[in-house]
Amino acid sequence: MSDRPDGEVAPLPSPPLTHFAFAKAPAPPQRDGIPAVLAGRYRIERVLGAGGMGVVYRARDLLHEQFGESRSSVAIKVLGEAIRESADAHVLLYSEFALTRSLRHEQVVRVFSFEVDTSCQLAFFTMELLQGLTLDRLLLECPGGLPWRELQGIAVQLLDGLRHSHQQGVLHGDVKPGNVMVGEGGLRLFDFGLGQADGQAAVGSPALNRSRFNAWTPAYAAPELLAGGALSASADLYAAACVLYELAQGRRQSGNRPARPGQLPRQCWPALRTALAADPEHRAITLEELRAVLSDTRQGLSRWF
Repeated sequence: MSDRPDGEVAPLPSPPLTHFAFAKAPAPPQRDGIPAVLAGRYRIERVLGAGGMGVVYRARDLLHEQFGESRSSVAIKVLGEAIRESADAHVLLYSEFALTRSLRHEQVVRVFSFEVDTSCQLAFFTMELLQGLTLDRLLLECPGGLPWRELQGIAVQLLDGLRHSHQQGVLHGDVKPGNVMVGEGGLRLFDFGLGQADGQAAVGSPALNRSRFNAWTPAYAAPELLAGGALSASADLYAAACVLYELAQGRRQSGNRPARPGQLPRQCWPALRTALAADPEHRAITLEELRAVLSDTRQGLSRWF
């Protein structure tokens, strides 16, 4: 029975706003060619970083917010406008997502889903929102290099993440300070955009022409890559060694006979110097061996003297 004086039934309250309401709402204005809300679910907040091939945004997951998730922020990666229209660009982005998804390690970024906004035909993938400093920003705060106590932990975690990747058959291809972040939760290696499955350079992917996208970073790319050679575990090792040298010295290594970094213990230098060899035939050390030397300066050093 109604308690209204005219006897009319009181109208039902409006239903709460849901994710499906977002999906049906008029399209919000775009920024930099990206909708303000991607796939009716992810509200773009700001750019986190941009490189030669991709752009990463901070976004809120409106669906998770609707269901009361306390952590609704994610990172979203899309291809840069310069290559977005390439015939196989979406395959390149999916390749990065698939490679990263195959990795489960606390030192490697976690990816969540690969999606396409059908309204604008834009492919993207979501991943965890990292908190902290990338190593290139950390170097700006430590121009003389990091103290060994801090450097050792970073070195071991970086080599652990890269070792796991190689064990799963994934080569990174772009290990550099800007692709490594450190924070309260430890270190994360990210951006596998130039990565490939070990052996993929020979086998290839039928829909993906990688030769057009090999944008190696010269300061960290192994000489054989710059000469047109294939990506390898040894090339990843060289890049990691360049990063560790820069962290220990405060500047990049140069020349064929780099000096021992001031922050690096003397007994660790022979192993790192071997990993920095320009000739891959002389790079006679593995990730595991380099990690063993850097993690415990008391054992396993006789080979490197």
